[in-house]
Amino acid sequence: MTRVVATGTFDLLHPGHLYYLEESRRLGDELFVIVARDANVKHKPRPVVPEDQRLAMVRALKPVDGARLGDPVDMFRPVEELSPDVITIGWNQHFDERGLSSALEARGCGCRVVRVGAFEGAPLCSSRRIVDRVCAERCGPA
Repeated sequence: MTRVVATGTFDLLHPGHLYYLEESRRLGDELFVIVARDANVKHKPRPVVPEDQRLAMVRALKPVDGARLGDPVDMFRPVEELSPDVITIGWNQHFDERGLSSALEARGCGCRVVRVGAFEGAPLCSSRRIVDRVCAERCGPA
């Protein structure tokens, strides 16, 4: 049985998130998702949706067999506990595949790292684009 782990923030769920998870699921027999904790999201604006709600939404998605929050201190701890064969990262995640592979190997997690490509099927496949559109259409001039 091939276990796949996908990671991400999953703020303001959109078709790009679903595509990422469906493509990740196709790589194995079961898909587990690690949802980033609010405090750990430092490479982009803080999530709009709180971590417990993001986790509940991801758990409810059809391709997902299980989901959990990331570790507040050690991002590799949940990966070690889940012991995946494959880890997927999204097209826009800030990880370098080789660097991530090396770091995982150093921790005894010899899984394959796969970057899933971008979804081009809808204009609002980015949480940032959704926020920008809401602001432009609903907030009026500042």
